[in-house]
Amino acid sequence: MKKAHRRLTEYQYNLGKIEKGYTNRSLYINLSDRTITSKPVTAMMKDKFIGGKGFGLWYLWNAVNERTKWNDPENEIIIAGGPICGITQYPGSGKSLVCTISPLTGMPMDSNVGGYFGPYLKFSGWDALELQGKAEKDVIIFIDGNAGTVRIEEAPIEPVDGHVLSEILTEMYADSEEDKKHISVVTAGTAAEHTRLGLLNFSFYDVRRQAARLKQAGRGGIGTVFRDKRIKALVVKYKGVKGNLNNSASQSLINKAGIKLHKEICKLDNVQNKMRKIGTANIIEVMDDYDLLPTHNYKFGSHPDTYKIASNVFIEKYITQGMPDGCWYGCSLSCAKAADHFELKTGPYKGHKVTVDGPEYENAAGLGSNCGIFDPEAILELNFYCDTYAIDTISFGTLTAFVMECYEAGILNKEITGGLELNFGNAEASLALLHQMSRGEGFGLTAGQGVRRMKKLFIEEYGADPDFIKDIGMEQKGLEFSEYLPKESLAQQGGYGLTNKGPQHDEAWLIFMDMVNNQIPTFEDKAEALHYFPMFRTWFGLYGLCKLPWNDISPETNGETDEPAKIPEHVQNYVDLCNGVTGKNIDKEELIRESERVYNFQRIFNIRMGHGKREDDAIPYRAMGPVTVEEYESRQERYDHQLSELVGYNPVGKSTEEKIKVLRKYRESQYEQLIDAVYKRRGWTLKGIPTIEHLQKIGMDLPEVIEVVKAYIG
Repeated sequence: MKKAHRRLTEYQYNLGKIEKGYTNRSLYINLSDRTITSKPVTAMMKDKFIGGKGFGLWYLWNAVNERTKWNDPENEIIIAGGPICGITQYPGSGKSLVCTISPLTGMPMDSNVGGYFGPYLKFSGWDALELQGKAEKDVIIFIDGNAGTVRIEEAPIEPVDGHVLSEILTEMYADSEEDKKHISVVTAGTAAEHTRLGLLNFSFYDVRRQAARLKQAGRGGIGTVFRDKRIKALVVKYKGVKGNLNNSASQSLINKAGIKLHKEICKLDNVQNKMRKIGTANIIEVMDDYDLLPTHNYKFGSHPDTYKIASNVFIEKYITQGMPDGCWYGCSLSCAKAADHFELKTGPYKGHKVTVDGPEYENAAGLGSNCGIFDPEAILELNFYCDTYAIDTISFGTLTAFVMECYEAGILNKEITGGLELNFGNAEASLALLHQMSRGEGFGLTAGQGVRRMKKLFIEEYGADPDFIKDIGMEQKGLEFSEYLPKESLAQQGGYGLTNKGPQHDEAWLIFMDMVNNQIPTFEDKAEALHYFPMFRTWFGLYGLCKLPWNDISPETNGETDEPAKIPEHVQNYVDLCNGVTGKNIDKEELIRESERVYNFQRIFNIRMGHGKREDDAIPYRAMGPVTVEEYESRQERYDHQLSELVGYNPVGKSTEEKIKVLRKYRESQYEQLIDAVYKRRGWTLKGIPTIEHLQKIGMDLPEVIEVVKAYIG
């Protein structure tokens, strides 16, 4: 295969040196004309955009205009780590962020990912990788961070699916078995070529398993853009990882924070979240207990069969135990769990024994309960094929659940689905749908367009009731909801609806604060939480950090602090990490301001692209309350009590349809009041536009940004 590669162009560069977390340059590649060049990272970029997601959004802003579509050559894919990315002393420091214009939303999309690529890219001399244009044929981009070379190679033979291609390229570009750990590969997969849901797989070589494992930048169709540009893979090679490669300003600050957290993880993880045994899937049964586990397209929040896919099932029967499963060096949280030697029962790899990454909670909930599938082996098989085909597991689970409800409601039938009996619980049909996406065939082509486009099709072509379809189609801004049921948490409804990129929980996960602990009872309390937590979580994506070490482990005395939900001791850790790496002198307030600048910039970027206003922050009613009689009556006592106590409406003797209508009016009014409160707290107009005064206050008053705001405020 390597002999079949034809070198199209090569670029040589001086290796340079990282200073206080920055290489101070980025790598630009245009695939249309095969330009490869170095671009300076300016002081303004570091001040206002920091790194990671911030750099990605800034480069994307300058590459596109308001008319750019996802498949236009000028659209870019940007990968950037951030100044803390790559340190080995603090858990969760290997993240990179990927940005592009999304095929699903038409807006800038960001997705965070682990694996070795982000740190290796930085150590190879680059703060960011900027990819533009389209190649004529499939290409591989190879960065040798020790030799100082970048090559574009035509790659005609290799297969595309992620798990196969990552193994092949790791073998191809390594000089020996020992050298494989110095290789990281970015791939998509066959389904990314036929759907809008494509993801990117970032590899890291697991020396214990002797396999290239995959982590995913999953959301928003970034892998679809990748394959549209005819990129088969990115490969980076770097040998010589050490703890001081960032040339940090104060190594002692970093070491102190790291040692403290390592001790907490060692002592407390097994009694708190068991991340080192099962990863994020530790909360499956917890979500079920609190009526928060999405079931049957978010109709319900629990199910009698959840015990079949509870975390203990995966721990005892499937997930390999006793391995330090970090996706970057030094991460003792070790949550990148895997099911080894899993034998596939369907598809092109039937009979193969593979390593499955996970399942994460989102995968178990989306591929499992939300589709009514309570078979752990079916979930693992769906998980594996989504990854290798490059399909976002969250979008796939949510859109499949939507299709299943439409099928059971009679909107779809076997003639439309090509014979697939897409009832809730039909794992065989779900897998068949996924295989169709990979092949670009049948109903898989329709489903692969996502919920928003299916809603339009089902109304226009199949006569579906528009109001019903709008209510049950769990997408917003074009992106499918992630896997939490927000019906009883107004704050979490806002946590989904008031995001920049669409309903993804990485901005705000407030269910327990709001619904379980009642820590944010008023609109103002919720608005404050919907200001602070999205800004704090944004900060991780600016610096190259994973959020899990922040709140999936907490100090023993955390409950005694004034603000336990924020984990204040860990917030101080991040302040120390930032100052220790960059030499800044920020405090916890400045940390939030750094994120505010980028967060508001992304909002204005959305506005520039024709979105990002109040009407775009609406959410489907199923995210707020019961759509159907079945839903209401499954929680009738709860809903009747709410009507009586909160609305002042006597439900006795009223039909379920009448009660649904009254409850809906109340809940929609609550959501609108929440929007008003959040916009006010964020410094936005009631139409959702950041004010010029607020942009000046936070230091995001760049002329090109102000120009967009003026055009929309008038």
